[in-house]
Amino acid sequence: MADKLISTGSPFEAEIGYSRAVVADGWVFVAGTTGFDYATMEISDDVAAQADQTFRTIAGALAEAGASMADVVRVRYILPDAEDWPACWPVTRNWLGEARPAATMIVAALQDPRMKIEIEVTARLPNS
Repeated sequence: MADKLISTGSPFEAEIGYSRAVVADGWVFVAGTTGFDYATMEISDDVAAQADQTFRTIAGALAEAGASMADVVRVRYILPDAEDWPACWPVTRNWLGEARPAATMIVAALQDPRMKIEIEVTARLPNS
């Protein structure tokens, strides 16, 4: 089966040359995603609001792939400021508390200074 490429229409995808998600061999690999609302290209100043918007984008990509947040097995969080991380915990628990994937949090600079969190997930398609 050929890989399926999923796009959200983000200008970053076209300008940089990547897919929001790729479905391959029963897996869904979702690219690092930030808190931009890609329909409006607006981003909140609040890290928790960014995390929530990021998960909405990820959930949409997973749905297009035939998966859901319940299918997530791995998540990586990247934040420029480690002190922002605890404010995200209620959001991460809301979106992934049932799935409880393996997780890593990394502190690193992001592409745009407005970005306060980037999230990447890997999911297994149901019945794979």
